[in-house]
Amino acid sequence: MDERARIEDVCRRLRDHYVFPDVAEKLTVFLRARLSDGVYAGLDDQAFAVAVTEDLQSVNGDKHLRLRYHVDPLPEVDGESYDPEEFRREAELNCHGIASARRLAGNVGYLETRLFYGPDIAGEALAAAMTLLATTDALLIDVRENRGGDPSAVALLISYLVGEPVHFNSIYLRDGDVTNQFWTQPYVPGRKFGPDKPVWVLTGPTTFSGAEDLSYSLQQLGRAKTVGAVTGGGANPRKQYKVDTHLDVTVPGGRAVNPVTGTNWEGVGVQPDIAVDVEDAFDTAYALALAHVLTLGDTGLRRQVADEARLTLASLG
Repeated sequence: MDERARIEDVCRRLRDHYVFPDVAEKLTVFLRARLSDGVYAGLDDQAFAVAVTEDLQSVNGDKHLRLRYHVDPLPEVDGESYDPEEFRREAELNCHGIASARRLAGNVGYLETRLFYGPDIAGEALAAAMTLLATTDALLIDVRENRGGDPSAVALLISYLVGEPVHFNSIYLRDGDVTNQFWTQPYVPGRKFGPDKPVWVLTGPTTFSGAEDLSYSLQQLGRAKTVGAVTGGGANPRKQYKVDTHLDVTVPGGRAVNPVTGTNWEGVGVQPDIAVDVEDAFDTAYALALAHVLTLGDTGLRRQVADEARLTLASLG
C-alpha cells in the first residue's frame, strides 16, 4: 500500500471515530496537505509512523492519536488490530501488569503496576495482590511506569480502597452518543484494604491514560494523595485500527468526565498533591507512610512494627 492509500485510511478512521469531529476534519486537511508536499514520500514503515504521529498530534496534542509501527504482522479482529488471545498471552508473560506486591518494612504495602489488563484477564492476580496487602497499615501504589489500560481494572482496584460503591469516572463515547458511568463494585474477591487507611499514589511523566484515571479519581475522591511529577496527560480512551501489514492507527473515540470536576486531565496531566522529582517519589511517600505507622502505637504486637518503622525512617534521612 502506498503512502496515499495509507493516509486516506487514517483520515477515514479519524472522520468515522475521533471523539472531536471538528479536529478530525482539521487533521484530514492537514495530513492531505502534507502528503501533497511529499513529506511522507520514500519513508520506510517505521519512519512513516513517526512522521504521521507527529502530524496527528500537531493540532490538539492528543497523545492517544498515533500511527504505530509493529515488527510482527498485525491481525485484524472485528475491524481492530487486536487479537484477544494474543493479548491474554501477553498479560501472562507480564505477570498481568503487576510488577510488585509486597510488604515493606514497617508494615507498609507496596503495589507497582505497569499496565491495567481487564478483570477478565487479570482480575484474579489483582485480587491476590490486594488480599496480600489488605492488612498493611498504609499503601503505596506505584504507577510511575504504568501506561494505562482497561477502565474496568481501575474500577476493580479502587473498589478495594473504598466502602460503599462510588461513582468515580464517566466516559463519553462518540459512537452512539452515550456516556457510561464507572462505579466501584459492592463486592470484590479476597479482602479489602478498606476506606480508612492512608494511600499514596506515585506518579510521573510516564504515568498515562488508565493509570492517570486511577491517580486523578483517587485524588478527586479524597481517597489518596499523589506524590511525584505531573503525568502524561492522556484522558481520551482509544481503539486501534489496522492500516497496513505492520501499521495501525490509534483513534480516541471517547473522553473522560470526572463527576467531581466535570473535566479530566487531557493535555495537562494529573497535578501531584506533593510535587517532587519522579526519582524521589518513593522515598517521599514511604517516609509519610512510616510516619503514619508510628502514630499507631509501639507496645505489644505493634512493638516490632514500630521498631521497623523507626529504623527505616531514619535510613531515609
